[in-house]
Amino acid sequence: MKPGEFLPLVAEYGYVATFVGMLLEGETFLVLSGVAAYGGLLDMPVLFAIGTTGAMLSDNLFFAAGRVLGPALLTRFSRLASPAARVQGLVERLPNTAVIGIRFIYGMRAVGPAVIGAGSMPWSRFVVLDALAASLWAVCWISVGYLLGESADRMLGAFTEIGRWMIVGIGVGSAITMLVLHRRRRKLRRASGSTDA
Repeated sequence: MKPGEFLPLVAEYGYVATFVGMLLEGETFLVLSGVAAYGGLLDMPVLFAIGTTGAMLSDNLFFAAGRVLGPALLTRFSRLASPAARVQGLVERLPNTAVIGIRFIYGMRAVGPAVIGAGSMPWSRFVVLDALAASLWAVCWISVGYLLGESADRMLGAFTEIGRWMIVGIGVGSAITMLVLHRRRRKLRRASGSTDA
């Protein structure tokens, strides 16, 4: 595929990819979206709205799972026991801060809302706090991508078609690196879990 064919696809499907990516590996897709926004392919306010909505949807699904299934959800998956205990301690000490902070802690975004949902916090309160957390989180990561694009543009000089491709390449390379590191961490956690057992 030639550069001229790829860039219109980013402009056409970038918002959908960002939303779907929020349910998978959120930061990576937001950074890539920010890079695309710097290149003029996507609109920043729309990305902020999509990022916030996708993050809230994910959080509320996990909250609902915790609310419906309660502690049984956490006991069913033994590897969640340690992170769940940390989240419970944080929620007991600082409930509002926990809802906001958990979105920014790697490895806690799924466990955190489920643990909070299994507790006594009203869903309406969770939604308000989560909206604040999700919007801050989306703004942070999209801005990182935008600044990455700007930095690459300055290094390249004029923002040409080649410049766009190099920025997209940097973004894709960053995404692949983040995914590889994420998988390695998962394997290490699984290996340490199996040796502990």
